[in-house]
Amino acid sequence: MRVSKEELFNLMKQKFMKAGLNEGAAHDVADVLTYADHRGIHSHGAVRVEYYSERIAKGGITANPNYTFEQTGPASAVFDGDNGPGHQIAKQAMEKAIEMAKKSGVAVVGMKHISHSGALGYFVEMAAEQDMVALSMCQSDPMAVPFGGTEPYFGTNPIAFSAPSADDRIITFDMATTVQAWGKILDARSKNESIPDTWAVDATGAPTTNAREVHALLPISGPKGYGLMMMVDILSGSLLGVPHGVHVSSMYQDLTKGRDLGQLHIVINPAYFTDLAAFKRQITTMLNELKTQPAAEGYGEIYYPGERGILRSKEYDEDGIEIVDDIYNYLVSDDIHYDRYHGKNRFAE
Repeated sequence: MRVSKEELFNLMKQKFMKAGLNEGAAHDVADVLTYADHRGIHSHGAVRVEYYSERIAKGGITANPNYTFEQTGPASAVFDGDNGPGHQIAKQAMEKAIEMAKKSGVAVVGMKHISHSGALGYFVEMAAEQDMVALSMCQSDPMAVPFGGTEPYFGTNPIAFSAPSADDRIITFDMATTVQAWGKILDARSKNESIPDTWAVDATGAPTTNAREVHALLPISGPKGYGLMMMVDILSGSLLGVPHGVHVSSMYQDLTKGRDLGQLHIVINPAYFTDLAAFKRQITTMLNELKTQPAAEGYGEIYYPGERGILRSKEYDEDGIEIVDDIYNYLVSDDIHYDRYHGKNRFAE
């Protein structure tokens, strides 16, 4: 069914408050999830609400965390999230990073002891909206086989990038280092849809199209994706003194404990490297030139990173955001959760 952006946001916010978050935290988490659904990134939207609510209710996300922020150098800082809501922590850490980059030209802010933070595009766009260039990356629990391997070692370990232009267009590149994020598998399961055979393997290591038979995900472009996974894990895990690789905590095994995840924001102020207006004009020229490039057969036109999400958001503004009926029914119910996730394996089974 379809719901308005405002209704979806309010339903999710109220559910998180019922689960135990204060209004400010519930607002921030719901805002990031609404952003995802509004862009068509349903793997990181309302489909996650029940899981988050169960973890909040069982204590695995600290409902009233004691956040600490330590600036460790002119352009570096560490934000300790006390295993609070990752979405709020990542948002506040990006606000700090932007503030620092305005003064020093560059800011690198690490976050440790946080929970899952959702779509990274949300956070890097915060910087682009203030004429900054930003990168963000985070580790996740083991779901992907290393190149040539048979068992998961690294997580989907996503990375995102954003940059402003001279008009209202923002480049937003947000990707998992696997062919697809686990959330895409979860979304396919909720819709009883099959998946491409290039996304994942079954227990025998063979490619599968059955979303319910997935044993592990595949890295993008073989050894290149494998290397990126390792890079993200080092920069958002080992660099911050939190567990790495196979030692990263499970999303589902024990919802009563904090996950102690890590994330890293890098913000660059273009004004410290070149003329800001000229930089933004060059980005606009790039986007305009890309739009005039001839498209290969079957592709229609060239899109810049993030453009299709913007087009989907405009469609959803007119017609409402498409939400699976079961998820909507849960959101409007009085239930906080249905004990569906605690004790499950990495694929919520």
